Amino acid sequence: MSSIEQYTSLLAGKNTDEVVTKALVRDVELPYGAGTMALITLDNGFDHTKPNTFGAQGLIELNATLDAVAARTDIVAVGLVGKPFIFAVGADLKGAAKIATREEAKAIASLGHHVFRRFGELHVPSFAFINGAAMGGGLEIALHCTYRTVSSGVTAIALPECFLGLVPGWGGTQLLPRLIGPEKAIKLIIENPLAQNRMIKGRDAYELGIADAIFEPADFLEESLRWAAKVLRGEVTVERPSHTESDWTPVIEQARAQVDLKVRGASPAPYRALELIALARTATRDEGFAAEDEALADLLMGDELRAGLYAFDLTQRRAKRPSGAPDASLARNVTKVGIVGAGLMASQLALLFARRLEVPVVLTDLDQERLDKGVGYVHAEVDKLLAKGRINGDQANRLKALVTGSLDKKAFADADFVIEAVFEDLAVKRKVFAEVEELVSETCVLATNTSSLSVTEMAAGLKHPERVVGFHFFNPVAVLPLLEVVRGEATDDATLATAFAVGAKLKKSCVLVKDAPAFVVNRLLTRFMGEVIAAVDEGTPIEVADHALDGLGLPMTPFALLQLVGPAVALHVAETLHAAFPDRFKLSENLAKLVEAGKPGVYGPNFQIDPEARAIFSGGDRPSTAEEVRLRALRALAEEIRIMLEEGVVSAPQDIDLCMILGAGWPFHTGGITPYLDRTGISEEVNGRRFLEPGVASVPAA
Repeated sequence: MSSIEQYTSLLAGKNTDEVVTKALVRDVELPYGAGTMALITLDNGFDHTKPNTFGAQGLIELNATLDAVAARTDIVAVGLVGKPFIFAVGADLKGAAKIATREEAKAIASLGHHVFRRFGELHVPSFAFINGAAMGGGLEIALHCTYRTVSSGVTAIALPECFLGLVPGWGGTQLLPRLIGPEKAIKLIIENPLAQNRMIKGRDAYELGIADAIFEPADFLEESLRWAAKVLRGEVTVERPSHTESDWTPVIEQARAQVDLKVRGASPAPYRALELIALARTATRDEGFAAEDEALADLLMGDELRAGLYAFDLTQRRAKRPSGAPDASLARNVTKVGIVGAGLMASQLALLFARRLEVPVVLTDLDQERLDKGVGYVHAEVDKLLAKGRINGDQANRLKALVTGSLDKKAFADADFVIEAVFEDLAVKRKVFAEVEELVSETCVLATNTSSLSVTEMAAGLKHPERVVGFHFFNPVAVLPLLEVVRGEATDDATLATAFAVGAKLKKSCVLVKDAPAFVVNRLLTRFMGEVIAAVDEGTPIEVADHALDGLGLPMTPFALLQLVGPAVALHVAETLHAAFPDRFKLSENLAKLVEAGKPGVYGPNFQIDPEARAIFSGGDRPSTAEEVRLRALRALAEEIRIMLEEGVVSAPQDIDLCMILGAGWPFHTGGITPYLDRTGISEEVNGRRFLEPGVASVPAA
């Protein structure tokens, strides 16, 4: 039995709903009399909104196409291109989730290698023409080709596997470091995925050496064919650098230290990827591909992949169709935005609204100097975008013209959407809204960026409380994608629909949240932080408590987070929640002392514990171990999430996970917080049941 027959037998019927990407062949006569190229077009029959992927059946059909091409003696080259805007985006993730045994997992890994490597082992040179998005296996199949061109219009090139709890398993860890060197390869294979799945563009790929030539989108294929003809005729020679042991060893060691800082041992995928990249220095192609097969088989059967796929589905599907959002047809048009305040948060909002909505944005404040500083911040950020080439001169001038300042709130008279970003005090915010309401139309939306205060109480006393809505961004505004849209008791559907429409135009992922203290992210982080701080108050050393949760792979430790948000802000939110739920949210006298002392946190220069901060938190005589702190914090989260779901703060556990992933940087490989609590048994221990059905975000029980 041949290898393909073995794979077919093992994988038969595993993904009956696979959208098969076809490999369509046509002959192209190359210019300059270079000969005939068999050009393979990858196309699943849908438009760019459903990208080409590789499932078992698609790979088997591609292999059959290569059989036919390999038998031909009348061709001088083989080309590979995608459908419009899409080259290929890798493995069929739905199919990956259905793999039930390690044998099946290894079979799909081996099948990909078996088919892809043929592009580099044909009797004629092969050319990958990367015309659109190329991710995962889509980039790997291009790496197997002899030569590559890329369109300057491509905006998404990546090897995102580590983001999901996998490794590039169809040649990426072996071919890429040999092509561009281990340091650059580590950036694409490990660093970018762990940095919120960062992508590179076509020009980046060319400058890194992934592609041998780059052409403009308008005539990309034509120019690529001309270039290929010149290569075949010997008129163009492609030279690639060699990489020595001195390139490899120090880079691998440095990368391992960075991975430790990033995931703290919590996810196996980046470590396996590093091992494979190190192996690429000395392994033969067969040895390297066999090692990828083993790694992929292990990881495909791990909880991290299932959790990563669950998280990916949340961010790609649920985030785009928010649960409970009103009919979009109810949304009102927004032609001008007003922002009350001109501080840092207000200035960030002004830039975001101007860039995404492309409508006039006016800031107001009581102080001209503060107002000038706010508008100046926006202009400076626009200049940075221009310097980076992300906008052109005309766009920069237009953005600067859109953002203005005024000392008089009458500038809001013709605004359709006004958001306040003033001091986090209920009385102050109510006063602001009362003033604004007298100046704007009855249909103008009044939005608050409050992080913890009641939207309902903020709207009380207004003539039209139905047009007040919570619009809670996370800092930094330009980076974090979550937007908590908070419905007050009086908020009507038109206001809510407008808020969701604006949020979508801002390219934020919106989650509908009930008007409850601190909403979702801040409530959970405050409960979490409260337990850690309480452990220190009781006598646990700061270092022990701060690193007790390292095994989760969180983006930062609890006290590093405290340093980021500031003790005063953390104390304010804690006081809000203590007032609402005094039995679960205790106030730390030591945290209050830290604020009174004016400390930015417990850390001083060089991230060493500040002696005064240590003295403030000393005195407890009931220290806990790291494991006791970890369990204490996680049990508290399990309890709080159950209560929030019972209160209807959000509609389902999936919304909790979406908020924590997008607003708090909760690691993708955990799937969010509820799958982690389910897998570790804490959900059942605390609440008597799981949050999710068995098999969701974890490997199904045998």
